[in-house]
Amino acid sequence: MANLDTALKDAMTIDGAIGAALVDYTSGMTLGVAGGTPEIDLTVAAAGNTDVVRAKMRTIEMLKLNDDIEDMLITLGGQYHIIRPLAGPNGKGLFLYLMLSKTRSNLALARHQLRTIEEQLEL
Repeated sequence: MANLDTALKDAMTIDGAIGAALVDYTSGMTLGVAGGTPEIDLTVAAAGNTDVVRAKMRTIEMLKLNDDIEDMLITLGGQYHIIRPLAGPNGKGLFLYLMLSKTRSNLALARHQLRTIEEQLEL
């Protein structure tokens, strides 16, 4: 089992990783961040994505879907942003956020690796 710091460091080893964060989507607060660039404030980016997560959660509830979000993908011109809500009982209300360079990453492999990190994360 991995703690938060280890999980974020592991996320940064994913090919093309720019930054990673663990976020509370009920409050918009980041619980931990790794990486980033001078141009990208990961805390602001992660907090902004809480609206995306909350909107999708509300939509699933309104549609009465008996399902959970595995992950969400936002594709920009030069980046992928992966949002992965935590599935375990201790992870309720939290998501992992991973920013990737499009040219330096393998999206399928990154999704697989982020799922593994989530499964090993112990809060």
